[in-house]
Amino acid sequence: MKAWNALRPIVQLFAQSPYRRRMLLGSVLAAITVCAGMALLGLSGWFLTAAYVAGLSTATAVVFDVFAPGAGVRFFSMLRTGARYSERVVTHDATLRVLAALRVQLFSRLAAADTALALRQRPARLLHRLTADIDALDAVYLRLLTPAVSLLVSACVTALALTVFLNWQSGLLVGAMVLAGGLACVAWCVRQGFMTALRRSFAGEHLRAQVIDAVGAQTELVMAGSLQRQMARIAAAERQQWAADIRLNRLESQVAVAMAMLGHCATAAALLCAAWLAQKGEIGAPIAALATLLLLAALEPLVHIRRGAMEAGRTLLAARRIAPLLDTPAPAAATEDRAPTAGLAVDMQAVGLQHPGSARALLQQIDLQVADGEWLVLAGPSGAGKSSLMALIAGDLAPSAGQVLRKPCASLPQRTELFQASVAANLRLGRPDASDAQLWAALQTAGLADVIDALPGQLNTPLGSQGTGLSGGESRRLALARLLLHPAALSLLDEPTEGLDRQTAAQVMHAIAQWHAKRAASGQGAIVMASHLQREARHADRIVWIAPLQEGMAQARKGTAEFEALLQRLRPG
Repeated sequence: MKAWNALRPIVQLFAQSPYRRRMLLGSVLAAITVCAGMALLGLSGWFLTAAYVAGLSTATAVVFDVFAPGAGVRFFSMLRTGARYSERVVTHDATLRVLAALRVQLFSRLAAADTALALRQRPARLLHRLTADIDALDAVYLRLLTPAVSLLVSACVTALALTVFLNWQSGLLVGAMVLAGGLACVAWCVRQGFMTALRRSFAGEHLRAQVIDAVGAQTELVMAGSLQRQMARIAAAERQQWAADIRLNRLESQVAVAMAMLGHCATAAALLCAAWLAQKGEIGAPIAALATLLLLAALEPLVHIRRGAMEAGRTLLAARRIAPLLDTPAPAAATEDRAPTAGLAVDMQAVGLQHPGSARALLQQIDLQVADGEWLVLAGPSGAGKSSLMALIAGDLAPSAGQVLRKPCASLPQRTELFQASVAANLRLGRPDASDAQLWAALQTAGLADVIDALPGQLNTPLGSQGTGLSGGESRRLALARLLLHPAALSLLDEPTEGLDRQTAAQVMHAIAQWHAKRAASGQGAIVMASHLQREARHADRIVWIAPLQEGMAQARKGTAEFEALLQRLRPG
């Protein structure tokens, strides 16, 4: 029962979505399709039998009306075809729209600072949540709810039709067989396939994770001589998935046989009831044929619900994973709205940071203000917390104490993020309306214009995943050019010249200094930069030394004074 309770938030999501009327229409169309199919087979059976009986006598053959039943057959045939097509369009359109909105909603939850940081270490898990787990939820409406409604309607229509054409005992018996037998088949299918579907889902997720690890770290695996072992892991995961698929296919075949037997038993029951009444002279052969053939379409919803029942384990697993995330509040979009007082780009007040599960705090009682147009450098030894402080300012981490007020910002983290798109598309992520001239100007500032100009397609040159096609230093400069295009009033640079040679790094820092000077002249364009390199810090207006927490404030002040004294001798002019 606890497992099925996980479906409740998902069902509520479908019920409360803006497309609930469209989903209701889809369910109605599915019921109409089933009823039209039952009417088509029943009327066809009556028509053929009645025509045969009428043809046995010349008198009845002359007066027998073939036009009305023929028109009815054509009507129900067209109705069934139109309803089936409309139901497919409406239900799938509504489902895809709901899942698209759910995917955006889930991504907004996963974008919360702490959650995003954790999932960044497991990209395969994030990809699985946003793709496979979301896609598995389409079975809730398409393969469970809608066919269940159709099965209920078909059972009721069967009972009503047999009550009208035969008697109420026959209608009650066969209708109960259709409904109870259908539910029994579905329950048996869920029970037998639940664990297999779970194993299949876990195997698929494991296979995807192994493949992503192999693709993302193929260079390191080759250099370490571990590529063959990784390929063996992929093959083992694929065998597990294949074994689960075989088991599911066997179960589905067994369920198909059980459902066919149910249909035969229900048809046989209707046939026996009709034959008994016909023998008593209460009904004729055409009515007996109608009552019998009616059952052939009554169990059609079971064909559609079968796949949903087989995948119930996968659907419930996805629901259990996603439902808790939907219950958590969305990450506050107020980080950018909570701007500091006039004249400040950043205002940190008594900020502390302690990672979950950590025994000690990484940062405590941080009070830091950055003025508009100021260039501030965060310096200090590795592990002191410079990158964590930058992440707090950027909003990638949530403070455990205090508050961080800042203006809208753009950041260049240590890890460069480029996408499988053209050079221009990657640059326009920073400013979508940027012209080609502005793109070239940003590339020139980042020291990458000559490199891009030499490419065959220049700005239209496609890049691979993570900037494949450019060297590490060139990818870093492309990300820097993207940052320079962003109109944000605050720029965060974390080791901006990391991976560049000394000459290129000096050129880049000189270009950034000129770019900053133009913006700072109007009191805008503050920069906060984390660095342990003198060549980066020498351009700063102010330097803050970040010491490890256990060193204390005295060592921090001493480190700041020594670092600034050294830079005074190195600054230009």
